[in-house]
Amino acid sequence: MSKASIEPTSRVLTKSFILFWMARVAAAVQFQMTTVAIGWFVYDKTQSAYNLGFLGLCQFLPMVVLTFVIGHVADRMDRRKIVFFCQLLETAIMLFFCVGAIRNWLTMPCIFAAVTFLGAIRAFGRPTLSALLPAIVPAEALPRAIAISTSAMQTASILGPSLGGLLYAFGIIAPFGVATLLSVIAATCLYLIKPAKYAREHVVATLRSVFSGVSFIWRRPVILGTISLDLFAVLLGGVTALMPIYARDILHAGPWGLGLLRSAPAMGALLISAILSRRALGKHVGLKMFASVIIFGLATIVFSASTNLVLSVTALIILGASDNVSVVIRSSLVQLATPDNMRGRVNAVNSLFIGTSNQLGEFESGMTAGLFGPVAAGIMGGVGTIIVAVAWMRLFPKIRTFSTLKNIEEF
Repeated sequence: MSKASIEPTSRVLTKSFILFWMARVAAAVQFQMTTVAIGWFVYDKTQSAYNLGFLGLCQFLPMVVLTFVIGHVADRMDRRKIVFFCQLLETAIMLFFCVGAIRNWLTMPCIFAAVTFLGAIRAFGRPTLSALLPAIVPAEALPRAIAISTSAMQTASILGPSLGGLLYAFGIIAPFGVATLLSVIAATCLYLIKPAKYAREHVVATLRSVFSGVSFIWRRPVILGTISLDLFAVLLGGVTALMPIYARDILHAGPWGLGLLRSAPAMGALLISAILSRRALGKHVGLKMFASVIIFGLATIVFSASTNLVLSVTALIILGASDNVSVVIRSSLVQLATPDNMRGRVNAVNSLFIGTSNQLGEFESGMTAGLFGPVAAGIMGGVGTIIVAVAWMRLFPKIRTFSTLKNIEEF
């Protein structure tokens, strides 16, 4: 392997980036464990697809309310301190779940309230953490840093659900106890990060400045089309909320099976992240993104129709691999095309799109499954994802002809 191919990766692996990576792993494992534990607990207690959908809605609503305030705050304050205090608050919520499990406080209203609070905390933490990354690594190493940091999320998404499902066998207190410890570890790593100093934008908070992230994205069709494609594709094709139903009622696999199903997309995504961290995306980036979204839709259809655990896991691995290609392209494009003094606001809008596709997608899936059943809901979502990809190729032709991530400022 040539020196040129190794050198950019070596510039990524600074002390601060390693701490950043460790924090993301710990926080993401904690999130995944908590999600599995709450999802299984709620469905096992109520057998309601609607309640699974409401869990997604509880995470989505705070994000909608807070998104634009978050972006402005992230551009005016120390981003490291923001994510550090967010992680401390998550630790407090994990402790609440622990005590609630011991004292039998975990009624549906308490769970929905706690999940809503978690949604508000993560609404602040997610875009701020993304905006922090460019202050840790050199600009030329950022695409590889994004691929490597994305691998942290995928590693966590493999370990977290499986670990959560296994620990649930010892009682609901077990996954929440370990999640609390991981949250403390993440907070410690974030506290120790020393990002490079960068100029902050000291402006009065006005409606124009708060919503400037929206206008910035609107004026750049490639960015708008890319993040809106992800929004509608995952909104329609997301089957995450339905996994407790599949694990319990269709595949008859129990909590461990739920953990395996939730881990499977991350297995595929981690494989792609490992490849992209060593190899550039190359040319025809736009076409590769559209192809990955179509494959995502096809894999969703296969999973939804499957009654075999091995086939279901295989479909989810392919789903996760294809999804991660679009994640790396979108994240690289948004970060590289955005000046640092705008990254907080732009990443807040991007995070809203991601949250809409994930959390609101879970709500949509739960409602659709309640009306038509989980199999029909999943198949319709997969077909919808493919239709969106084809439509976006016509609506945003610049994305279709978009070749490389170099000279991205032209767009």
